[in-house]
Amino acid sequence: MAARSAESDLDLAFRLQMEEAMAASLALLPSSSASASAAAAPSSSSAVAIAGKGEGDGGDLVFVLGLQALELERFRQERKDSEETQAERRRVADDLRRRAHDGRFAHDILMMPDEEWDEFGDDFERPMGPGPGPGRGGDGEAEEPFRLYFKGMASAKEEGSSVIFGAIGVAVCDPRDNLVLKIQKPMPAEATSREMLETKALIEGLNAAISLGIKRINVFSDYKVLYNHLTGKWIVRQRKVANTINQVSLLQRKFEGYRMFLLPRNHVKYVFKFAKDVIDSQITKKADVSPSKNTKETCIICLEATDSSEMFAVDGCSHHFCFSCMKQHAEVKLLHGMLPSCPHDGCNMKLNVESSRKFLSPKLLEIMTQRIKEESIPAAEKVYCPNPKCSALMSLDEAMRPQQESSFSKKPFVDTSGLRVCIKCNGPFCIKCKVLWHDQMSCYDYKRLHPHPRPEDAKLQSLARQKLWRQCTKCNNMIELAEGCFHMTC
Repeated sequence: MAARSAESDLDLAFRLQMEEAMAASLALLPSSSASASAAAAPSSSSAVAIAGKGEGDGGDLVFVLGLQALELERFRQERKDSEETQAERRRVADDLRRRAHDGRFAHDILMMPDEEWDEFGDDFERPMGPGPGPGRGGDGEAEEPFRLYFKGMASAKEEGSSVIFGAIGVAVCDPRDNLVLKIQKPMPAEATSREMLETKALIEGLNAAISLGIKRINVFSDYKVLYNHLTGKWIVRQRKVANTINQVSLLQRKFEGYRMFLLPRNHVKYVFKFAKDVIDSQITKKADVSPSKNTKETCIICLEATDSSEMFAVDGCSHHFCFSCMKQHAEVKLLHGMLPSCPHDGCNMKLNVESSRKFLSPKLLEIMTQRIKEESIPAAEKVYCPNPKCSALMSLDEAMRPQQESSFSKKPFVDTSGLRVCIKCNGPFCIKCKVLWHDQMSCYDYKRLHPHPRPEDAKLQSLARQKLWRQCTKCNNMIELAEGCFHMTC
C-alpha cells in the first residue's frame, strides 16, 4: 500500500513538473494563434489551483516544482551547449587533419625530383582517408607530431603593492610551427608560484590537444625544474606540486606519441606574449578596484593563499613570504649559527633586525643581533670574553685597553701589553692567553705554570676526538663532517 502511494505521488509530481515546464515554455513564446492561448490557459489555471492547494496543505509545493522545472531547463541548455561544443571540436579536429594532410602532400610535391614530376606530376595524388584525428593519417600511417608550447608567468611586484598576478599562455602548433590554437587566461592567487603556473599551463595545453583529437605531440618548455620533475630526474617534495605533476602524467598516457624537450627561452614561441598580455590586462583592471578590498597572495614556500596583510616583504628585494614560513626559516638558520637571508631561490639579501621584529621573538632577535655582529667582525679579529658567565663578543679594536694599567697589576715590572677589559662585564683579561687577567705573572710564566687547558676546554677537546670533529685553522670553530667531501671553507 505504501509503495503504491509513493508511486502515485511520484507520478503526480512528474505530471505537475511537466505542466509547469510547458506553461513556462509557452509563456516565453509569442502568441501566434488563439489555440495556443487556449492551450496555455488550462496550465495556468492548474498552476493556480495547485498553488491554492499547496498553501492549504502545508507546503511550498509550487516553489519546489518551479525549482525542478528550472533544473530541467538548465540541464537541457547544458546538454545543448555540450553537443555544440563537441560538434565544434570535431570540426576543428577535421580541419587540423586536413591541414596536416595538405602540408604533408605539399611537402612531398616540393621534394619530388623534376624528372619524376615531369613524368608523373599530373597523376600524383594522395586522397585523405577517414582518419581518427590529426595525429594519424587516413591510411593508418603515423604523421608528424604536433607541437605544444606553454608558459606560466607571474607579475613582478608593483611599488607600494603586494599583489601578484598570475597568467598562463598555451600555443598548439602544427608540425610546421603554424599556430593552430592559442589559450591565454588568468590564474587565481593560490597558484602564483612559478612551478604551479607552469604545470597548470601544461595541463591546459594537454587537455586542449586531447579535445582536438591530437594523438602525437611534442612539448617544449624552458623551465628546467619542471622538466626534471616530469622526466623523473628530480623528486617532487611539495605535496601540491606533486598532485599537479600526477595530473600531467595521467594526461601523457592518452597520447600515442609524447615527448618533452627543454629549450632556451628565446626558442619558446608565442606563449610569452600570450601570458604577458593577460597580466597587463589584470594590472589595468586592478586600477578600477577599490584599494580597501582585501586581497590574497600565495606564499611560494607553503603554497597557501594568505591575506596580503599577513605577508612579509624582505627589505631590498621585495620577495614576499608568509610570517609563519619566515619565522621557521629564520629560526632554523639562527640556531645553526647562520645569519638568515631571503628564502627566495638565488637571492642572497640578508634580513635585518628591525623588519624581523614582526615575526621573531625577543630571544631570537637577540641571537640574530649576535649573529650580525659575528658576521661583521673578521675571523682573525674576533675576541670573546674568557669569563664563563659573560662570553661577550668583541673585536680587537673594541676590547678596551685600560687607562691605568698599574691598577690591575701589583707588580710594576709585569708586562701589561695584553691587558684588555671586556666591553660588557668590564672584567680584565689577557688577550694573548685568552684567559682572565693574570696580575701576578707574565704571559710566559702563566703558560709555563698552566700547560694544560682549562677543564671545560679539555672536555671539549675530548668530545671532539670522540666525535671526530676538526677545528678550523682560521676561526678555531669546531666542525663536524655530516656528508659530502672533506673540503672545508670557513
